[in-house]
Order: sequence, then structure tokens, then C-alpha cells
Amino acid sequence: MASLQKVHIGLNVKNLDRSAKFYRTMFGIEPVKWKPGYAKFDIGEPPLNLTLNYSDNITDQGALNHLGIEVETTAAVLAAKERLQKAGLATQDEMNVDCCFALQDKVWITDPDGNR
Repeated sequence: MASLQKVHIGLNVKNLDRSAKFYRTMFGIEPVKWKPGYAKFDIGEPPLNLTLNYSDNITDQGALNHLGIEVETTAAVLAAKERLQKAGLATQDEMNVDCCFALQDKVWITDPDGNR
């Protein structure tokens, strides 16, 4: 039997409440764990363990360029855009762009700490 594998991303955040609200809205779920300075989201689709860790010393994004969720069709991109906008998140489109040696359609949102 194959074991479940999930990507784990731990993000430093300046304001835990504000960031948790953003990711609640983005994924449509509540954190599974909430402690002082820490929130954990266990996302089923895509399989992701996302933790938010309070830090008062965030100066830049370092090596991080962006975080993404790949979907199979333009229709799925547009459905995500509609859901995110209805939830009150500002979106930015990039349709029919040449990226990573492929033609892609994208919708972007930016979290409270500037992560795209």
C-alpha cells in the first residue's frame, strides 16, 4: 500500500490572525491546529500541510519566488478565479503567457506578507 505524501510549506507571517484569515478564505477550510504564534492547515486537495509561523523579523522573501497550485484546464483556472473573487480576494490574470517553456493561463493572489 502506497503511503500518502503531502508537500509541507511553513511560512513566516507578520500577523497570524490576518494571514490565517487569508488562507481560510483561499482554501475554504479552518486550521486543524491553532496555537499562540502558529496555525496549521491540512489541505486535502492538493495534498498540503501548510503552517503559518509568527515572526516579527520578516525582511524579504529570500529565495521564494512564488507558490502555486497547478490545475489541468483553463476552465479550472477560471473557476478558481471566480471563487477567489467571490470570497473577496484580489486576483490578477495572466492568460496565454509563455512561462516555464509552456503556454499557460494563470490567476494570482498575494497573501498579507507578499507571497504570490
